[in-house]
Amino acid sequence: MSELQVLPVPSGVGVVGILPLLSELLDGTAPAALPVPAADERQTRRLTDALRPGEPIDDGVALVVATSGTTGVPKGAMLTAAALRASGEATHARLGGPGSWLLALPAHHIAGMQVLLRSVLAGTEPVVVDVTEGFDPAVLPAAVETMTSRRRYTSLVPTQLVKALDHPGAVAALASLDAVLLGGAATPAPVLQRAQEAGITVVRTYGMSETCGGCVYDGIPLDGARVRIDDGRVLLGGPMLATGYRGIPDHPAFAEPGWFRTDDSGSLTDGILSITGRLDEAISTGGLTVVPQVVERALNEHPAVRECAVFGLPDERLGRRVTAAVVAESGTLPTLDELRQFVERTLDPTAAPRELHLVDALPLRGPGKVDRRALESRFG
Repeated sequence: MSELQVLPVPSGVGVVGILPLLSELLDGTAPAALPVPAADERQTRRLTDALRPGEPIDDGVALVVATSGTTGVPKGAMLTAAALRASGEATHARLGGPGSWLLALPAHHIAGMQVLLRSVLAGTEPVVVDVTEGFDPAVLPAAVETMTSRRRYTSLVPTQLVKALDHPGAVAALASLDAVLLGGAATPAPVLQRAQEAGITVVRTYGMSETCGGCVYDGIPLDGARVRIDDGRVLLGGPMLATGYRGIPDHPAFAEPGWFRTDDSGSLTDGILSITGRLDEAISTGGLTVVPQVVERALNEHPAVRECAVFGLPDERLGRRVTAAVVAESGTLPTLDELRQFVERTLDPTAAPRELHLVDALPLRGPGKVDRRALESRFG
């Protein structure tokens, strides 16, 4: 039994320096590693305190990747070399073959790390966009221009795509790629439509650290991946599944061998998975249950809404009141009454927001998920 090692992951082009080690990890010839952001001492301390590098770890584990879950305490998904290989190979098989990758995500998270691992599997070196100071779509044209493989891919989160769609050069650059994987959070339908109309080949991905990242593309499981619904809850299985959480041998999410119980609700129709929301984010208001993601989908259809997040705040009468934080489209100023009426066109009045906050940007956790807890703390 070996000991878990810390893997400082540089930002910017320096990240290519860890590719040889990642190759050894995929071959099973290097000790298990815990990726941490090299330039962020606070986050590194948070991860190392929780996941205990230097202590023994089961043989066969290649990476321990921290989740960006809602509890605030990171869990470490233990991923084997075989699982990481299965994920990368299934991804390339679905996309049409190996190619070169553009990295525009922090590489200590699973989505960015997978861009590096897929590059290793493909025998290519990724082109890196430095997102240390945030994502700037203006740099995409030059970055994409340097990608020389026959097939070219990238992976983004929805907030990045929203920014890119306002930059004509970035739109053209993304449209020239064979696929733009989009994951980390649900993509608003209007954003997806704009991208498709611009000629961008968007592939919506669903998965998490516990499944080596995305294992369902456009609702269809990758080769080997399995999906089933248990009382409305999504369960995932297959060769890309983690062996469990570091230091939590009996976690209920892995209680059934070969399956991971997600916190997502969804449905399967003709073999296609649809995610309806997060079971742990539902709002109980006036004795009824409101799923934030359902309300967000309705709000995102409004022409004045650029991005939005729905969350619950304490209410003496209702228990919790439905609240919306909205990033408005430039030159617009949506009102609460206007948005309530719009939501009530398609949803029950209970789901319509009772409080509205206009914000410049939504707080994020991990690579691209909205931080509802931060919104609750800010406006609660």
